[in-house]
Amino acid sequence: MQLGSYLVIFLSGLIVGSFLNSIIYRLPTGESFLFKRSYCPHCKHRLGWRDLIPLLSFLILRGKCRYCKKPISWQYPLIESATGLLFVLIFWILNFNSLIGEWALVFYLLITCFLIVIFAYDLKHYIIPDQVIYPAIIITLIFNFQFLISKQFSTFNYLILSAVLAAAFFLTIVLISRGKWMGAGDVKLAFLMGLFLGWPNILVALFLAFFIGAIIGVGLIASQRKTLRSEIPFGPFLVAGTFIALFWGQDIINWYSHLFW
Repeated sequence: MQLGSYLVIFLSGLIVGSFLNSIIYRLPTGESFLFKRSYCPHCKHRLGWRDLIPLLSFLILRGKCRYCKKPISWQYPLIESATGLLFVLIFWILNFNSLIGEWALVFYLLITCFLIVIFAYDLKHYIIPDQVIYPAIIITLIFNFQFLISKQFSTFNYLILSAVLAAAFFLTIVLISRGKWMGAGDVKLAFLMGLFLGWPNILVALFLAFFIGAIIGVGLIASQRKTLRSEIPFGPFLVAGTFIALFWGQDIINWYSHLFW
């Protein structure tokens, strides 16, 4: 792809990211994110098109509402930018992977959107919403049925096995800790990760999630922002591990293998 194509992809990601921000903000309230006009969460003033240009409006307004001058959450430009960058990475991976057809592009972008919403929502509210995780699981299952239709039974079995083992691992933690260490949402997310990544990338994703979570957890405790008894959402770490495993999982596996063989 040429640079211009990647620019279009990135800009498309920014627009989608703006829509994802609306979903993240309105899910707890039950407001429609399709038909209701956007408004400032502080002064409730309806926003015009000049206020809704992804990323650019935030920069022009210097992070403040045009009408009440209250600060705009950094969530908005960060989600928009992250969506744009992830869209570019998805396109790049698919462009260089001859085993994945172009028809799979919509699926990967769609699951990326689900994961971004899960990341931000769990980080804010300490819960993984069923309205997001269940559709993502169903869509991934439907996508994976292609392997049954094309008689790639081993691939399908590995995906299902990865999902079941990952979910069972987290369910064990939930049962042992009686829900104090992990929640039911993490079990569902682990199942989705297994369906999405398959074997052995699911192992990479889980290892990275725990590794990143441990580093950040220690950092928060050392800076006295959290204590050992503080609740820290694990969903964002699982999502981060999923994306790293998706893009560089095989490279990490190869690097790790070369350390011992």
